[in-house]
Amino acid sequence: MSEKVSDRVLSRLREWGVEYVFGYPGDGINGLLAAWERAGNRPRFIQSRHEEMSAFEAVGYAKFSGRVAVCAATSGPGAIHLLNGLYDAKLDHVPVVAIVGQTNRSAMGGSYQQEVDLQSLFKDVASPFVETVNVPQQLPNVLDRAIRTAYSRRCPTAVIIPADVQELDYEPPSHEFKMVPSSLGMSEYSTAPSDEALRRAAEVLNAGEKVALLVGQGARGARAEVEQVADLLGAGVAKALLGKDALPDTLPYVTGAIGLLGTRPSYELMRDCDTLLTVGSNFPYTQFMPEFGQARAVQIDIDPHMIGLRYPYEVNLVGDARATLRRLLPMLERKTDRSWQEGIVSNVERWWQVMDRQAQVESDPVNPQYVAHCLDPLLPENAILSADSGSATNWYARHIRMRGDMRGSLSGTLATMGCGVPYAIGAKYAHPDRPVIALVGDGAMQMNGMAELITLAKYRSEWSDPRLVVAVWNNQDLNQVTWEMRAMSGSPQFLPSQQIPDVSYARFATSLGLTGIRVEKPEDVERGWREALAADGPAVVEFLTDPAMPPIPPHATWDQMEATLTSILKGDSDRFSMITQGVKAKAQEFLPGGGGPRRDG
Repeated sequence: MSEKVSDRVLSRLREWGVEYVFGYPGDGINGLLAAWERAGNRPRFIQSRHEEMSAFEAVGYAKFSGRVAVCAATSGPGAIHLLNGLYDAKLDHVPVVAIVGQTNRSAMGGSYQQEVDLQSLFKDVASPFVETVNVPQQLPNVLDRAIRTAYSRRCPTAVIIPADVQELDYEPPSHEFKMVPSSLGMSEYSTAPSDEALRRAAEVLNAGEKVALLVGQGARGARAEVEQVADLLGAGVAKALLGKDALPDTLPYVTGAIGLLGTRPSYELMRDCDTLLTVGSNFPYTQFMPEFGQARAVQIDIDPHMIGLRYPYEVNLVGDARATLRRLLPMLERKTDRSWQEGIVSNVERWWQVMDRQAQVESDPVNPQYVAHCLDPLLPENAILSADSGSATNWYARHIRMRGDMRGSLSGTLATMGCGVPYAIGAKYAHPDRPVIALVGDGAMQMNGMAELITLAKYRSEWSDPRLVVAVWNNQDLNQVTWEMRAMSGSPQFLPSQQIPDVSYARFATSLGLTGIRVEKPEDVERGWREALAADGPAVVEFLTDPAMPPIPPHATWDQMEATLTSILKGDSDRFSMITQGVKAKAQEFLPGGGGPRRDG
C-alpha cells in the first residue's frame, strides 16, 4: 500500500518525538483519522469533548512538559473552536502546533460547506507561521517549520491540510527547481548578552541598597541562580503568577505573588525598593511596580521583542535567564548590610500569620480562603496544580506555597475561564506519575469543566499515579466579576448576569464512575481534601463557599473602596454579608503581629 500524505504527517510527528495529539474528529480530517488507525494510534489521539478543550489540553501539556504540544481539529467550526486555547498559548508564550483540515481544493471559493478562510482566521493567533499544504512535496517543510517555529518562538503555529490532499500519495520534495527540502531536529541554543551589557547591569545592582527581584516563568530553569543573586544582593523576591513555581515559597525572602491577586509583602517590596531586577517576566500591571524614577532597573528576558516593555529599565539584557545570571553572578558584590532583607523576611512571616487568620474567619457556609489554606500542607511535594480564572485564583495565589518540585500554572495573560480541568488533563499526560490538582470556580466548571470530567472518566486508567483531583468552589456566583463590578465601577451585584445555577458537581462525578465528595461545613474541609487525594482515580471535591468573602487586593485604593461603598449604597443584593466578611477579613491585618500598612527603612 502506498504511503498517503496523512500517513506521512503522523510518521513525521513520531520522528519529532510527539507522543500525543489532543483533538476531536470531523470529516475535514477523515484522511488523518484513517491514517491513525493504520498507524496503530501512534502518536496517541486523545479525544476531548470539544476542540477548545483539545487546545487547552495541549497548552497544559506544553506548559508542564516543556515540549511542543499538538492539537488537531476538522475544518470550519472545528478550526474556529481551537482559537481560544491557541490565543492562551500565544499570550503565555507556549509552543503548540495546530493541525487542521480544510475542504477539498476543488471546492475552495465556492461557498462550500464548512469553507472558512483559515489563513485569515489563524493569521493573528499563529502569526509566526501558518501555512496550507497544497501538494504532497510541500508537507515536510511546512510541518518541520511549524514545529521549529513553535519551539524557538514559544508560540502557536498552524498547519492547514485540505481533505483531498490528505488522501494523496506522498511524494517527498525532489532535487529540482522550486522544491524545498527539509530535515528533522534542532539543537538547544542559548542567547547571551555582551560582556559590556553585563558589566553595566552589575554596576546598577551593586549600587543599590534595597534590591527587589521580580521573577516570572522565564526564570523557572534558573532557580539556583536566582537564589544566589538574592543571597548576594540581600534582596526580596516577588513572583508573577505565571512564575509562581519558579522559586519555592519556603525561602524566607520570597514574598509571593504580585499584583491584584498578590500579597502585601510583594506590594511593599516594590513600593520601597531602590533597585529592581526582573528575570523572565513581562508582568503587565505597572502600578504594582516601583514608581517611575524611584528605582534603577535591569531586565533579563530571552525575547528581544518583549524586553523593556513594562518599566523604564536602565539595562535590558537579552538572553536565557540561567546562562545570563551565571555570567552576571561573578560581577555582583555581596551586600554587607542585611537589614533590607531582614525586614522583608519579617514582613513575610507576618503575612503568613495574616493568611492563617483570614482563613479562620467564620463564613456561611465555608470560608473560600480556608479551602485553599487547608489544602496547602496536604499537597505532595511533586504535585502539579492548575488554577482556573475566577475568585478561586486569588486563594491559589495567596494560600498555596510552592515547595519541592511542585508545579503550577494558569491562564496568565488571556485569563480565560474554563482552562483548569483541561490543563490538568494535559498535565497528567505530561507527568502520568505525579498527582494533579485543578482548582476551579463553579462558573468555570459549568462552562467547560463538567464536560471534561467525561474525558477524565474515559482515560482514568492510563496514568501510573491515578490521582487527579478537581476542586470546585461552589458559591453560585460569578464571583470575581461580581467583586470587580463593586470595586471598579461601584455597581451592585447584577443577579441576572452573576447568579448561576446550583449544580451537584460531586453527584455528577459519581454518575461517571468517579469519586465525588461534597463538603458543606468547615469542619469537613480537611477530610474532603484527604479523601480526594487518597482516591484510586480522578475525584471531584465540591466545597460550598461564601460568595461574600472579598478577594481584597494587597493595597486597595481609595477609589476602589469608594466604589465598593457606592455599590452597597445602591442596594447590593449581598450587602450585609459583604460588609461583615470584608471587615472581618481586613481586620486580621491589624491585629497584633498582623503586619498592617507600614514603611520599612
